[in-house]
Amino acid sequence: MTQTVPSVLFVCVHNAGRSQMAAAFLTHLAGHRVEVRSAGSTPADAVNPAVVEVMREIGIDISREVPKVLTTEAVEASDVVITMGCGDTCPFFPGKRYLDWELPDPAGRDADHIRPIRDEIEQRVRALLDELQIAVPA
Repeated sequence: MTQTVPSVLFVCVHNAGRSQMAAAFLTHLAGHRVEVRSAGSTPADAVNPAVVEVMREIGIDISREVPKVLTTEAVEASDVVITMGCGDTCPFFPGKRYLDWELPDPAGRDADHIRPIRDEIEQRVRALLDELQIAVPA
């Protein structure tokens, strides 16, 4: 049986910044047309407060999100795995589509330095939706 809803997993080391923003954008733009997961190889205790702030500025609230540990099951259940700076700590499974998005780590940065990262992630998520042939508002 073919899965009709694609599944995307965003992975970064702490699951407190980049992967949280990417998952939030994909959920915001695609809704239930894409199954979205995010995780970290070494999850932080909480999402970066400055990341929460810059996402709130554009109307996306991630204040209730919690960093999650990367599991083999999450990778196996995903059609596309997008890594963001986790290097060799991310498991690799043959047959999965992997993308590596090289983006600065927002850890330790203030909102002014995180906004360009946020905007780049939004552009990449929109391009991914185009590739997945899922129409979204401009």
